[in-house]
Amino acid sequence: MCGIFGVMDKRRQMMDGSGIRQALSMMNERGSGEGAGYVAYGIYPDYRDCYALHVFFDNTCESKKVVDATLEQWGTIEHDEAIPTYDQPNLRVNCTPWRYFFKPDASLAPGSASAEKDIVTNLVMQINAASNGAQVVSSGKNVGAFKANGWPEDVADYFRIEDYEGYIWLAHNRYATSNPEKWERPDPFNLHDWSVVENGKITTYGTNRRYVESFGYTCSMSTDSEVITYLIDLLTRKHGLGIDLAIQAFAPPYWEEIDRMPEAEQKLNRALRFAYGSATMNGPFTVVAANPDMMVGFTDRGKLRPMVVGECGNRLYIASEETAIRAMEPGIESITRPAAGEPVIGRVAP
Repeated sequence: MCGIFGVMDKRRQMMDGSGIRQALSMMNERGSGEGAGYVAYGIYPDYRDCYALHVFFDNTCESKKVVDATLEQWGTIEHDEAIPTYDQPNLRVNCTPWRYFFKPDASLAPGSASAEKDIVTNLVMQINAASNGAQVVSSGKNVGAFKANGWPEDVADYFRIEDYEGYIWLAHNRYATSNPEKWERPDPFNLHDWSVVENGKITTYGTNRRYVESFGYTCSMSTDSEVITYLIDLLTRKHGLGIDLAIQAFAPPYWEEIDRMPEAEQKLNRALRFAYGSATMNGPFTVVAANPDMMVGFTDRGKLRPMVVGECGNRLYIASEETAIRAMEPGIESITRPAAGEPVIGRVAP
């Protein structure tokens, strides 16, 4: 089920999308041809100070008027345009991809980057929950998600992914089990800084969804990756946890493992389990997530879905299969397979 891929250059050296396209296509047996997507960081240097909102419109004229009016209530649209696309014979187009470069009103978010993100979060929730024919699929600074209902090669060629350059890329080949016709459902899922690709099934979806919604998030896509993205934002930005502690909360050690830990570790892990029991994710899954400063990967506690890690020079790779890494980096220097519950955290140099 599903093929996922991530690559990060620790020195922020840019990579075009051609290698990512090739890597993801190596895992086509993990997909169903009904969804694929890519997300890249660093692709909009000319608008690096704006939030880049990628929106799918069902009805461009009427839907766009609603989104324009909503954004103008909360800030300034610096520029907007249709995302360039190129017809593909195997891709059935049912929406219009659009992008806005948006700045929140400083008076509504005085002196606080987190307050700005609260505005963007609320805008995304408001637009996506409304029945207005518009869905925001990414909303961060200098980052953009590109996805559609099709095979990875067709989706990459539709958006001409090779024309974009980023220093972090995530990609996803979807094995669709519901709503294959909806372009917004394939991963990656994004909310401002954070993007997520996931392989597997979160069996605690209902509990996790109710938990994040109790903090004001609105889950309108009904996908695991949407909930995971909101959980990461909640624990790291709103609650101030480091990503390592957030991952421990999502996929904690079993109680019997905690009982064998030194006392200080026992106290920490027990506190995390008691405080964030509703954020614990069960089921078979591998998650790769990124923000502008890092890329992380983690699995469920039994590692019921694969995760392979590669390193070569300044580049870190995380994928479902080794062959995908070697397709992009034939001279890969190191290949490892982390144990169940062992996270991988790679950071970009300051």
